[in-house]
Amino acid sequence: MSKDVEIVALPKNKWKGTAIPLVTKSNCYYDFEIDPLDQEGCMVRIVRKPSEQEIIHTPEEYDFPDSLYQDHWEKAEAYGVVSDEGKLLACIEVCPEEWSNRLMVTELWVCDELQGKGLGKKLMDRAKEIAVKQGRRAIILETQSCNTNAIGFYLHQGFELIGFDTCCYTNNDIGRREVRINLGFFFHREGRRN
Repeated sequence: MSKDVEIVALPKNKWKGTAIPLVTKSNCYYDFEIDPLDQEGCMVRIVRKPSEQEIIHTPEEYDFPDSLYQDHWEKAEAYGVVSDEGKLLACIEVCPEEWSNRLMVTELWVCDELQGKGLGKKLMDRAKEIAVKQGRRAIILETQSCNTNAIGFYLHQGFELIGFDTCCYTNNDIGRREVRINLGFFFHREGRRN
């Protein structure tokens, strides 16, 4: 593949249902230490820790694997890199969240062979362009506490923590080291506390 890969539109009528083979592998994770909430408040600490053994999550362990143009993302649009043989090598899917005027990244994937070559940044730049064109105030996305490589990428792209859900996937997400982490990229931010 040439160094200058072309990102193309992935039309819904052709790519709907295309599986995204997202595999998470990591030797570290973000652990959640949460005190119980009381009248005074609570303390939450999110600490990066090494794992005793490699953490691996594959599409096969979920009833709802990732794919393009899932029915609940009604206004989604997808872009990606396709090989000369028609194989999907990388993609980003975005969908407007109209009520909050944000753009949600619903999928972002780059095949193993193309990782580390700046393609993820090019795909995220496309999402930022779309958000600006649509006049969105922010881009939001979801990742998992064990996906430390993705979290590092998103932080490098200017995203920040906007929330988390400790029981999104199971009732033991903290124990499984797979807590849902929500990140956001803001185009204009006033009154920010540091």
